[in-house]
Amino acid sequence: MGHQVIIFDFSVIRGLWETRVKKCKERQRKEKERLEQSALEKIKQEWNLILECRKKGIPQSKYLKNGFVDINAKNLDTHGKNPQLKKSHALSDGVNKEQDKFIFQLSGEQWTELPDSLKEQTYLKEWHVYNTLIQTIPAYLALFQDLRVLELSKNQINNLPAEIGCLKNLKVLNVSFNNLKSVPPELGDCENLEKLDLSGNMEITELPFELSNLKQLTFVDVSANKFHSIPICVLRMSNLQWLDISSNSLKDLPEDIDRLDELQTLLLQKNKLTYLPRALVNMPKLSLLVVSGDDLVEIPTAICESTTGLKFVSLKDSPVETIVCEDTEEIIENEREREQVEKEFMKAYIEDLRERESTPSYTTKVMLSLQL
Repeated sequence: MGHQVIIFDFSVIRGLWETRVKKCKERQRKEKERLEQSALEKIKQEWNLILECRKKGIPQSKYLKNGFVDINAKNLDTHGKNPQLKKSHALSDGVNKEQDKFIFQLSGEQWTELPDSLKEQTYLKEWHVYNTLIQTIPAYLALFQDLRVLELSKNQINNLPAEIGCLKNLKVLNVSFNNLKSVPPELGDCENLEKLDLSGNMEITELPFELSNLKQLTFVDVSANKFHSIPICVLRMSNLQWLDISSNSLKDLPEDIDRLDELQTLLLQKNKLTYLPRALVNMPKLSLLVVSGDDLVEIPTAICESTTGLKFVSLKDSPVETIVCEDTEEIIENEREREQVEKEFMKAYIEDLRERESTPSYTTKVMLSLQL
């Protein structure tokens, strides 16, 4: 069918989403306070101490006092008193559990740098480091020749080392929601990279031309940055299937965008586009195109009348958005957190769209009034 167009009031649904997030966080906060004040927390601490002592072979007489667990036993240097020991225990436990899978995991704001012992574990195939205060990735990253997945989302990383180019087997790189302002050209040497996520760094304006060498890339997400145009290197990624460059400063699209003939999903919402080039019609595999329609004054008729099954989604904002968001400012602390919430919503929205066997030929702007 033709006219595969959805015009939807995105802001109202987003407001509902944010309200639910707020309520969920409030429930989690109250539950955490309740557990901290209850006897369950003390029982949990005692049980964890017993398990730790058993692992180390410490006799009961060392941690029992008059038949009760003594969580303040000095000779055990208990949890929480020695941060360095706590970090060491967390690292060793994590490695022991995941050693067979060759996966390293690390999270928590107590971490400001990677542990020194990590450099000795060059057999690892995956790093999953998230929600820490780590700012720098050390140069010894180059030693991890078997690394396949490098997940570094939601940290404080301000640059990637040039040594990342030594990871010839790397397939997934996720450095989303950090503090990056640029990407090293050496990343173009990671010739087997399939997925690249640089979203939410807020300050990246360009990608080095050397990334044109990444011919295996199928997924690129550079949303929530400061791109004024689609990088030239992206247009040369011949196998690209998913491109998210939403929430940037695009004013137009390149006329040769149709050279991405494998592209299936193109997300352009929250930019400054005023028109869409006709070249989009020449992209045979494009099945989902999302834009923000308020600034668009020209859309090729062929897109609206597509007979290839293209879902063209034009998101509309309205004054309702301002009213809704005023009540959620305490959970949306800054623009970065707002982008995270919107990204989660868009992910759910797109998945729902793809699950539909058919889409309405035309849907007018919908306004919802819900009492929560």
